[in-house]
Amino acid sequence: MFPGSLMMGAQDRLLPPSLPNRFFAAAVVFHLLAWAALLAADPAEAVGFLGGQGLVLAALHLVTLGVLAMTAMGAAIQLLPVATRKRLGPVWLCHVMFWLTVPGVAALALGFWLAQPGLQHLGATLAIAGLTVFAVMVASNLRNVADLVGVTRHSWLALASLAGLSVLGLMLVIDFTAGFLPNRAGVAAAHAVLAGYGFMGMLALGFSTVLIPMFVLGQAVPEAIGRRSSALAGTGLVLGAGGTLFGLGWLSALGLVFGGAALAVHLKGMAASLKSRMRKRLEPFFRMVWVGWALLLVSLAAGLALALGAPVSPVATLWGFLLVFGWLLTFVTGILQRIVPFLASMHTSGTGKPALLSALTPGLPLKVHFACHLAALALISAAILSGWTPAFRLGAAAGLAGAVAFTAFAIEVMRRFRAHLAAYASPPVK
Repeated sequence: MFPGSLMMGAQDRLLPPSLPNRFFAAAVVFHLLAWAALLAADPAEAVGFLGGQGLVLAALHLVTLGVLAMTAMGAAIQLLPVATRKRLGPVWLCHVMFWLTVPGVAALALGFWLAQPGLQHLGATLAIAGLTVFAVMVASNLRNVADLVGVTRHSWLALASLAGLSVLGLMLVIDFTAGFLPNRAGVAAAHAVLAGYGFMGMLALGFSTVLIPMFVLGQAVPEAIGRRSSALAGTGLVLGAGGTLFGLGWLSALGLVFGGAALAVHLKGMAASLKSRMRKRLEPFFRMVWVGWALLLVSLAAGLALALGAPVSPVATLWGFLLVFGWLLTFVTGILQRIVPFLASMHTSGTGKPALLSALTPGLPLKVHFACHLAALALISAAILSGWTPAFRLGAAAGLAGAVAFTAFAIEVMRRFRAHLAAYASPPVK
């Protein structure tokens, strides 16, 4: 079976383009703000960041909740109904989800920057409420779906992780003022594990079992791969989060080993699908996907070193940076490069001449983003390891330049999309 068959009849399940696009637009804006916050942060504080309020914590959450979660929401509300052939839920709930989460992320990040408990509590409450709506809609859609094992099992793990990270995140926000957590560092580490490897990690692995084969016209990933990968990943998440929460390094290390095994199984399935692909030339967005997968492996190695007794400074800072800005941000912006023009193209299929993906996708901004993003990752990683703050400044500036280029890409796709609709909506010239 080729996943391209999933698109049969997909036109009937398309949402109005403005709905998923508003989530993607929010992700693009938060992407800019995250790199801007990192550039404005104190570099000496940033290269040794191990927690605490300020611009670094704001930047982290602008990425995790602002870029990653908003992208996941926008992709899920459009692609899940297509894949499962079931309604996701009432459209008005998608609007509620958006208008809870976006102000929540903004308030939470501003609260972290200004060390304002009121803004932090408001932002956390709104963001968790928006994510809860998302979880309920996804759970309702996945209920009784017998096929798509790779998507469904990883998505259930993502939703379970979301519940755990929400509870831990709320505890951490309250602890800034109440100071009731006896082991704040352990709770923060468990929160990071469930957010990075759990919620977003499982969504990334699950959705890629459908998206990657569909984009390259390759064979579907076998259900056995999805079962093994999700079982190993679920075990790894329980062990890894439990080990970090209770300060048991050996347990965290075991969890990371299971996580590495899950990644190996997943990549084996991806490799088989790519080998069978009908579209022999891989598109440029795959550069980001390859780098993201590689950095996921590097982040697991850094986490393993930390669990086995490597010095907390700088290894813990490097692990967090590789997890959020390395693996997740790289992978998600790579997928966004393909999803945004892909959905735009689908929405032109009702015109006299559907727009080609190549006609909707500007190449230069993506080349600039790729170069700047890699430079940012390399420079900031070097700064964390060496403590040389000028490298951090240069890296954050490169990241911001890449974010500007990525914004230009998104704007140009929408401009070309609207120009195509206008051209083919007009009566032919005689």
